[in-house]
This record gives sequence, structure tokens and C-alpha cells, in this order.
Amino acid sequence: MRLRVRSLCTVGAALALAISLSACGAPETGSPDAIVLADAHELGGYNPVAGYGAAGEAKVYDGLLRLSGGTGMPGFTPALATELPTATADATVWTAPLRQGVRFSDGSDFDAADVVATYRAILDPASASEARSSFSMIDTVEAVGTHSVRFTLRHPYAAFPTKLLIGIVPSESVATPGPATESPLNTAPIGTGPYRLTSLEPTRAVFEANENYWGGAPSVKRLTLLYVPDDNTRAQRMATGELDGTSLPPLLAATFADRPSMSVRSNTSADWRGVSMPAGDPVAGDPAVRLALNHAVDRQAMIDNILGGFGRPAYTPIPEVFGDAHDPSAVFAFDPARAAQILDTAGWRAGPDGVRAKDGVRARFTVMYNSTDTLRRDLALAFASDARKVGIEVDLEALSWDRIEPRIEQAGILLGGGEEPYDPDTQAYRTLHSPAADPSAGSPYDNASRHVDPVIDAELDTARRSIDPAVRAAAYRAVQRRYAQDPSHVFLVHLDHTYVVRDSGWDTSGPILEPHAHGVTWGPWWSLQTWSRR
Repeated sequence: MRLRVRSLCTVGAALALAISLSACGAPETGSPDAIVLADAHELGGYNPVAGYGAAGEAKVYDGLLRLSGGTGMPGFTPALATELPTATADATVWTAPLRQGVRFSDGSDFDAADVVATYRAILDPASASEARSSFSMIDTVEAVGTHSVRFTLRHPYAAFPTKLLIGIVPSESVATPGPATESPLNTAPIGTGPYRLTSLEPTRAVFEANENYWGGAPSVKRLTLLYVPDDNTRAQRMATGELDGTSLPPLLAATFADRPSMSVRSNTSADWRGVSMPAGDPVAGDPAVRLALNHAVDRQAMIDNILGGFGRPAYTPIPEVFGDAHDPSAVFAFDPARAAQILDTAGWRAGPDGVRAKDGVRARFTVMYNSTDTLRRDLALAFASDARKVGIEVDLEALSWDRIEPRIEQAGILLGGGEEPYDPDTQAYRTLHSPAADPSAGSPYDNASRHVDPVIDAELDTARRSIDPAVRAAAYRAVQRRYAQDPSHVFLVHLDHTYVVRDSGWDTSGPILEPHAHGVTWGPWWSLQTWSRR
């Protein structure tokens, strides 16, 4: 048994987090080794077992691997592993040697037992982790001595390195089974990463550099994150000099382009926005309506007028960055006349007010969107406008996520996706594959349309289990061609994520392909620990 030394991060955290910033005013951006950022995402929820930092972006944790930057599809480099994992010929057993001499932020030692405990906790039904389904290929994980781990998979899985990005926690922190969302790690994380959380309030979190970080102490010594959900408020606080950076919707970010000492930056992403079309709805679930709406929406106009040019049309969840796995023929031409013809042929006839009906059912359904997200609002408005032009009436509802989730199967949602875009499997499987037999195994937003297509399922499973790159790419192209015949969603755009940055004399992170969950953990700050002074 290893001796664990608990420090302020665990024993005294409650007092420290409650009072450390209570007397402070607005953060000062002038500190030479500190930065202040504002984000639209709520603070807390810092537990990898619940899915936090699945793409390796967490500042307080390290995974076995991390992403390498650059344009195009990123590669993988060792983090807590000392080298890339080795796999058996059939890619069912993966072994990774581990870094020695690494300590968690509470001063305790890292070893193989922590890796084993983290992955077992994710897979434990008692954790009720939304990430569980994305790790379902793991059969067993075991320590090989104290400094090596072995993963045995249920089937070959060439994309397994994507599952080694998630952060590792101490084994003691997950020793007692229970819901991951209720774990103390959500508010008092313990990791091996370059930063440690020192203060947490509902609207402010402070992270201090880990001076004993195995990769070298970061030059940025303090990171303050502010929770500011409203886009316009973040822009105002950026303009007044309170912030060193923030994420903003493209058109709002563009208003900073000519401001002195500020720059607008963008990173390509595989993040998509689209509308789920619930299979159980008599209108949205009709195949003709789904196909017609894919031809009725003007994606390029959305890119030009809503994204300010920062994006690309989305027809499926698999964009061009996936190379041979992308099928450029799987598109829906903007053609309202064709959309009308599809509806006419299917028996949806226009009424006196222009809205169609079939067998007494009015062509009307609801689309929900998150009320604090102006980009989703604008895309939803554009979608509803294009739908109305071909005789489909779309009612929009701006709601909080806790009010949207219970109605997933009754109404459409302006969704985003692409949480782990570093392999076609992690990009497409959960969105397009038939819903899991065990709903608790994943997120309720997996395949939010609840559409079932055995052909797509078979091709996705072929691609998931093959270790031949050519076979995998062919299967993904087949998925897209099949999808184009019977779409389950109306995918609209792939976004470029846009940020506003104050020039503060740092050499910042280069580009990286970003996932859906971006914000200020990505952008120019995705590898904050590597920053240096100019």
C-alpha cells in the first residue's frame, strides 16, 4: 500500500475555495505571469470519470497520451506514458509503459494502480458516467508491475489511442463506487497536470502553476477563469480591459479585429451544428421531410451571414479533415425546388397558408436550442426560415439544457457534436449508430434523433473493428453514402472556433483541430503550459 499525503487540495479545500477570492474585485490583467479568461461554460465538474477532459484538454490532469498540434489531424505524443502504446497484431491488447517519479497535486505518487482505477471507475455502472459507452471496447485493464498497464479489448480497435487522452486520478479518489457527478473530484480535482485548482466559486476559478510538474513548471503562473455565459457580456468585459482573452461567436469576435493590442484568432474544428429529427415525431420523423429539409437549408448563407465565413457546410458529421474516410459525394445541394418535389411526391401538400399537411397532420414540429447560446439561436432562426419556405413550420423554443433533455425524443434540438474528433469512429459512432440497448451506458444526446439504420450500424461496426486503414476508410465512405439517402439529422455547419486575445507578450499555442467542447481550454490556450515570453 502506498502512503498518500493529503494537502490543502483535499483536506482544507472547502475553506480555501470559499474565501480565497471573496474579497477580490475584478481580476487585473496586468500581472506579468498571470492571465484572466472568460468562458461560457460553467465552472466545476472537473472529474475525468464523468467525462471531463476526454480529449486531453484538462489543465489539472494528464492522460497517458496528449495531442500534438499543427494543421490537419493531430498526432499523439506520450504524457504519463513514456512512449506510444504497443498493440498486438490484431489490436486487441495494448500495453503502455508509465512515467516514473510523477506526483499528483496532493503530493502522492503516480503509478499503474491509478491508471487501472481510473478506467475501471469510468466503466463501472455505479459511476453512471456519460463517457462509459465511449470506452465500451475495454474488457480489462490491469497493472503489469507498478509502471506499466495492459488494456485488453473486446474487439480490435485501431482508434484506441484516442481513449488514452483522458486524465488519470488517484486510485483512492475512486475507491468508493458512486455517481461520478457527485465525486469530490468535481470541485477539488487531484491530478498530475501542469496546474492545480486553488480557488473555486460559482463564477470564478483560479489555477496556480504546478511548480513540481514533471514536464517543467509553466511560465504562466496563474490562470483565472470567469464564468460569463452571455456572449455580449463577455465581449463588453473584453473591451473594458478586464480580460486577456475569451471565446466569442464569429460575428461578435470580428468587432475586435481593428482594436489595438487585440487579435481575432480562429482554429479549425470538427465541431458541427445540426438539428436532430426525432424518429417518433409524425413530421420530423418522416423520411421525406428529413430529406427535403436537407435540401431546403442554405448552409452557405449561414456560413456567410452567421459565422462570418468562419466555417464550412456540414452534410454528415465527417468533414474533409478525415481524408480518405470523407466522401465528398455525400452532400445535399441547396435546392428548394427539389425539396418541394420530394414533399409533394410523399403526399405533403401545401395548404392555403403555405404550410403543408398530410393525412390531416400539419407539417409542424418544434426545435429547441440553448437559451444562452446566440450562435445556436441564429442558426435555429435560419433553419426555421428555410423550412418555412418549403412549407414546413418550425416552432422554436429557447430553453436551458435541463429542460431540453427530458424532451429529446419529442422535439428537435439545435445540437453540437464532435467531442472526440481524432478518429472517424469517435467522431461519428455515437451520433449515427442505433441507440444503445442500455440507455445508461452513454449520453442521452447520443443519436438524439433515435434513428435506426441497420446498414449504417453494420458499416460503423466494420470500421470500428477493422485494423486495416483502407477497410476502415471504405466503411466510413459507405456510411456517408447511405446517410445521404436517408438522413437522420439536418447537419448545418462545421465551425471554426473564434477567439479574441489581448497581446500580452507571450508566444502562444499554435493551431490544433478542436473538438465540440472548446471555449478557453482550447484556442490559443490549449497548451498553456508551453507558453514562453517573447
